[in-house]
This record gives sequence, C-alpha cells and structure tokens, in this order.
Amino acid sequence: MRPFRIAVFASGRGSNFQALVDAQQSGALGGEISMLVCDKPQAPVVELADAANVDIFAFQPKDYASKEDYEREIAAELQQRGVELIVLAGYMRLLSSSFVEFYSGRIINIHPSLLPAFPGKDAIGQALAYGVKMTGVTVHFVDGGMDTGPVIAQRAIEIQEDDNAETVAARIHQVEQKLYYEVVSWFAQGRVALNGRIVTIKN
Repeated sequence: MRPFRIAVFASGRGSNFQALVDAQQSGALGGEISMLVCDKPQAPVVELADAANVDIFAFQPKDYASKEDYEREIAAELQQRGVELIVLAGYMRLLSSSFVEFYSGRIINIHPSLLPAFPGKDAIGQALAYGVKMTGVTVHFVDGGMDTGPVIAQRAIEIQEDDNAETVAARIHQVEQKLYYEVVSWFAQGRVALNGRIVTIKN
C-alpha cells in the first residue's frame, strides 16, 4: 500500500516544512512529503527540502506569462506524484480560484490567530492592537477567500501583560509546528470529514 502523499507549498525559512519533515522521519506524520513547491528558488526552505531528499519544484513567477501558466505546471507535477493533500506553509502567493476549486477539500493552511478573528497579514499585531487576552493558531481548508475556509483545528494561547509581537510569535510558532503535523496525520489516516462548513475528526 503506497503512502499518503503530501505536497508542501512554501516561500521562506521553512520552519513548518522542517517540522513536517521531522514528523515524517519519526513516523508521526503518517504520510510522505512527495514534493516542495516554492516560488522563490533562493529561499532557505529549498535547502531544507534538498537535505531531506524531497523533490523540489522551484520557479520564478516572472518567467511565466500568467499565474494560470505556472499553476498548470504545478498541477501537472502534483498529478505525476499522486499528491493527495496540499499543505500551505508560508506560501506567499494567492492561489487562483480555478486551482483552489480543482483541489477543493485537499488544500489546507495554517494561520496565526483564532479565525475568524484577525485574518490576513500581521495577525499577531492585529491581536495585540485589539487587546485580546487570547489568540492562537488555526488550521483551515483553503477556499476562495482570505483565511475564510472551514476550520479543521485550533489551539489557543494566553497573552500576558508583558508580551510583545516577538514573544507571542515565538509561542505561536511552537504551537503551529506540532498542530500542523497532527492535522496532516489525520488526513493520512482518513479521519477528516467535511460537511458544508463543519469539519469532523473521526475517531
């Protein structure tokens, strides 16, 4: 029986990517990272993927006439590898509606707030400016909106009086790295069911 196949899309340092690789190597992921997709060939995450022997599709968007052109090439690479789940891990490009629709129910993202609060950029800064006492991490399905897809899992952290953006971000990153591989493992085990906006995790 072949392993559950995962593609990770990332653009930067790759801390969440590395946490997924570590989980795969320990057996906790329950699947195989078959491919990294990166829109910045010089990004540190590319080196991490190379070190982990993960196939890499790195591209420069400006080399293509349109988003549709490079997404068509990405889709061909995904299909060639039989990818069953796309995991966005700091991928800084919006996916087209046609790509999202084609992979509906098979793309997930992680966001540093308790959605629907504080979507979009600088979620930690938004939370601190608003003065909330708790924030956290959300893993959600990707749909056509900005952080609007159905929620799969959330974890909360308390904000202390002496916190700042850096201290909150450090605690959020710790939570992100564990929660994300846990959620991916649920998909690998076939435990995630989506009905409208309601996500159920089967025992």
